Amino acid sequence: MFRLSMLLSVVLFLGACQTTGPRADFDLNRDFGQYQTWAWATPSVTYAPDDPRLVSDLTTQRVEEAVAAQLDVRGLRPATDPAAADLQVRASVVVEMRRDNITTHHGGAWGYWGPYWGGPGYTQTRTVDYQVMTVQLDLMDRRDGRLVWRGSDSQRVDDRMSPIERSREMHERMARILGNYPPNY
Repeated sequence: MFRLSMLLSVVLFLGACQTTGPRADFDLNRDFGQYQTWAWATPSVTYAPDDPRLVSDLTTQRVEEAVAAQLDVRGLRPATDPAAADLQVRASVVVEMRRDNITTHHGGAWGYWGPYWGGPGYTQTRTVDYQVMTVQLDLMDRRDGRLVWRGSDSQRVDDRMSPIERSREMHERMARILGNYPPNY
């Protein structure tokens, strides 16, 4: 019985650690094989909220480099003439506050434990506030201006990362976001 309860606890704990992963949506009526070139929309990266702590040329540069690298891996090349590109690309960076309640149970098992008797434990609940950054990537058909593919990924903000780690994390995030482009349907 003890092993079963421990196994159940481990399974529930591991299930709580999972993330939803990147999300994507696309136009089912588009032939994604026709898209060969891309150019940045104006502006290339938008921010919400418009907070000077978030809006940064350095963040914009990291996003643009990561997107360009991942589009290149997928066979899309930057257009020499932006007005003739097949796709327009825009990234959005959204930071929002989230709140979780975390409950911890301490002790609390009635019964005889060797020479000791167990007593009631106590429960402690605390509230944790944290920031989550969502990066959304939109690919729009230049000819008609309509959205043809959208991908996004959300992750908790870690303010302690170095510039190298921020760049690496943005490249990894864009690889996840564009992991299912072009869509297989």
